[in-house]
Amino acid sequence: MPTITERFIAGLVATTPLEAVAAIAGLMSVYFSRKEHILVYPIGLVNTVAYVYLSFKFHLPGEATVNAYYTVMSVYGWYQWSRRNEQQQVVLHVTRSNAKQWLQQLVFFAACFIVLFGCISTFKTYFAQGALPLPDAFAAATAFTGMWLMTQKKVESWYWWILTNITSIPLYFTKGLVFTSVQYAILLVMAVMGWYSWYKKSKHA
Repeated sequence: MPTITERFIAGLVATTPLEAVAAIAGLMSVYFSRKEHILVYPIGLVNTVAYVYLSFKFHLPGEATVNAYYTVMSVYGWYQWSRRNEQQQVVLHVTRSNAKQWLQQLVFFAACFIVLFGCISTFKTYFAQGALPLPDAFAAATAFTGMWLMTQKKVESWYWWILTNITSIPLYFTKGLVFTSVQYAILLVMAVMGWYSWYKKSKHA
């Protein structure tokens, strides 16, 4: 049986150009989100569209669903972040969630997880034995929540991204997408930095 190091090297060698482009675009989009720069969305679209295809190809329906959702929410977020008032000032600012908004986030996450777990389990039974319902659904549900909050410029979006990254590192490594696994390890560090940056500039809701 190959060691983790051997699998890591073999996975990097097997990286396709599409996976490399998607991963690099993902890193760039997180960099721009940390900077609160509008380029997070157009660059992020490159990442999400590519990963819809890759996720289906490697039997990760939850992640495919997440990236399809990302694509739609990127368009919405692009609009939200671009809005300006009559004085041409940006309308949306970085803020922290209040107790009610925290409750909404938890309910949203729980609902997403339950639905996704059920769907992926069914997918595993009938279409793809290689599917991993629990980690795939968890990574997807945290990402759904993080993306929703990011369109609203909520500091707490980074907490959900951190959970997504922690889960996705072994998930993609297991599927042989080692370059993507490395991307998520880097994204984990960037998410912590993003949280700190947004926390400093946040205004209480």
